[in-house]
Amino acid sequence: MTEQLQTQSDANRDDEIDLVDLFGRLWAGKFRILAFFLLGALAGLFYIFNTPPTYQADGLLQLEEKANTLGLPDGLADLSGDSPRAVTEIEIIRSRMVVGRAISRLNLDWDAKPVPAPLVGHLLATQDIPIPRWDFLTRFARPGDAIRLDLLDVPPAWLGEEIYLMSEGQGRFVLTLPNGQELQGQVGAPVLAEDIGFSLRVGALVAEPGRIFVLEQLPELEAIERVTDSLSISEQGRNSGILRMTYEAGSPETARRTLDAIAQAYLAQNADRSAAEAESSLAFVESQLPAARETVEEAEAALASFREEEETVALGAEGEALLTQIRALETELIDLAGLEEEIAERYTPNHPEYQRLLANRTRIEERLSSLREEVRALPATQREVLNLTQDLELAREVFVQLRNRAQELRVLRASNIGNVRIVDTARAPQEPAAPRKAIILALAGLFGLLVGAGYVLAQSYLRKTVDGSQDLEAMGLPVFATLNRQASALKSMKVRKTHPLVALDTPQDLFVEGLRSLRTGLHFGMLDAETRSVVFTGPAPGVGKSFISANFAVVAAQSGQKVCLVDADMRRGQQRKYFDISRAHPGLANVLSGEVDLASALTATRVENLTVLSSGPFPPNPSELLMREDLSNLIKTLDGDFDLIIIDAPPVLAVTDPAVIGRAAGAVIAVTRFGQTHPGEVMAMKKMLENAGVKLSGAILNDFDPKRARGRGGYSYAYNARYSYQQGD
Repeated sequence: MTEQLQTQSDANRDDEIDLVDLFGRLWAGKFRILAFFLLGALAGLFYIFNTPPTYQADGLLQLEEKANTLGLPDGLADLSGDSPRAVTEIEIIRSRMVVGRAISRLNLDWDAKPVPAPLVGHLLATQDIPIPRWDFLTRFARPGDAIRLDLLDVPPAWLGEEIYLMSEGQGRFVLTLPNGQELQGQVGAPVLAEDIGFSLRVGALVAEPGRIFVLEQLPELEAIERVTDSLSISEQGRNSGILRMTYEAGSPETARRTLDAIAQAYLAQNADRSAAEAESSLAFVESQLPAARETVEEAEAALASFREEEETVALGAEGEALLTQIRALETELIDLAGLEEEIAERYTPNHPEYQRLLANRTRIEERLSSLREEVRALPATQREVLNLTQDLELAREVFVQLRNRAQELRVLRASNIGNVRIVDTARAPQEPAAPRKAIILALAGLFGLLVGAGYVLAQSYLRKTVDGSQDLEAMGLPVFATLNRQASALKSMKVRKTHPLVALDTPQDLFVEGLRSLRTGLHFGMLDAETRSVVFTGPAPGVGKSFISANFAVVAAQSGQKVCLVDADMRRGQQRKYFDISRAHPGLANVLSGEVDLASALTATRVENLTVLSSGPFPPNPSELLMREDLSNLIKTLDGDFDLIIIDAPPVLAVTDPAVIGRAAGAVIAVTRFGQTHPGEVMAMKKMLENAGVKLSGAILNDFDPKRARGRGGYSYAYNARYSYQQGD
């Protein structure tokens, strides 16, 4: 049970994200993350400076409701219509009718601009960047280039076709038409081609000779689409009747003038529409006036005729009172009908307010019915006079309203005023609306940070390297020593023909202390070895085995041991550079081939107790020389004369030499490099040696960097899987 709980606990820990480890990996790769951040920021700056600015103009319109201020009767008022909704007006503003007027007014279907350079066109056109004065660069736009067209008219077939204008200096230019024809021109003078229906007049031209401009007259629909794409309209608030219009263009003046032209075109069509509505209403009202006048005359004649026949002069006090009351009650019923429509929108018929209205209407209808009963009770003569008087008054009221309405419509038609007004005229600030430099720069830098962090983490997790002694121990290799990084020595090795010996130059360095620890570890690790010889090899080139072999030989000799350093790398041996030995000096290759004896090949060094057997001139068959019995005899001979034999062997994964040397030596030590050696390389090296009957005694972790080790990832060394190992200096 306890083991099961422990297993579950370990699994949970594996699933958790180690934030400390994650931060360590990021911190270890901070310089690469910073590099990505700078690259992102530079990309953002390039985008900012190479993107044409966009300026935005804005303005406000008010949609006024058409109230029934002209005194038209309810029935006639419905004929004139109500104010359209904001969404309808927005679509009208964006219509071809309105936008087309603005385009015609400002000639927005003309397009004239200099030819931009590829990729960096806007940057070169706006920034005074020194560039070579090569002929093929002369044609591209530069700061200050400008052109203004006063006239452009092309045949229908050339709409949307490009016309090229090349400046020749002093106001002269050459036109290249779409049909290939070339025309000469001068600023201010018209250029005509009457046979094809082409005309052009350039009002201004500022450009060096050789600069090329592209002229184009757009088709009407394309020009309208371009303008509407840059136009935005929205209602401010809900049902406010206030429309906010914005327009984007390449310059603040162009944005302002275009938006103002659109607003004026909309106002003009709105006023025209109002005038047309007034004209239509006036025609209708005037057509009704003769009939209304005739109705009044007929009602007057009928009343006068009845009075004459019946010799009746007036209704009398009772009749007049009934007529007045009936009129008042009928007016109240009409008002209640309008009020009922409003209440019905808010309340149900069972609501108390609705019930009170219904009760009031019922009361008025009952009262009106009672008055009409009283009218029926009047004498027939008075009843007929009362009816005729009502008809006459109604006819007169209709005629007066129609006559007043006609007069008001005449005034409205003459005034030509619509139901729209400009609240704020078009205005464009000098600061561009886009690109938003601060936001773009921040996003570009943030994107660079994210990409850099992702790259560092991916490299850290996907490209596993030996990051500590625990990695080597997990592969079954005891670690004899961990040697700190020696940056100064590595740097000097790249620029000097002779390599430095850190053990002599800086004996107190931590690297040297690590070699002393290695010396102690090997002393006890080789107690049972057949010979006191140790081979230093590695999985691949560049792990530092030669550097360690030379300095370890010095440290061992300084302890009083009699040491012999053998350079068994007969392809690319480097030990002669540490001890200033000539390349032509006899070495291991000469001894194994029998050309010289051992005593002639050994070289004493400036370090007491240290003798070196260099590789000698590189032979064509190093593997065959090492496979001879002479190698084992040589090691046994050296074992009788020296306390310690250090053999610098080639990399295991590059050549087979280490396996041959390892069989004759007392111990084999694998040198690995922190942050560079891949665990797969170590396992492959171990397997190859075991297959050859050689067992690794242990390993050394070289070039250890404590700062990077804390991150356990994101190192500056890249894993290299190329194992080419050829003869050479």
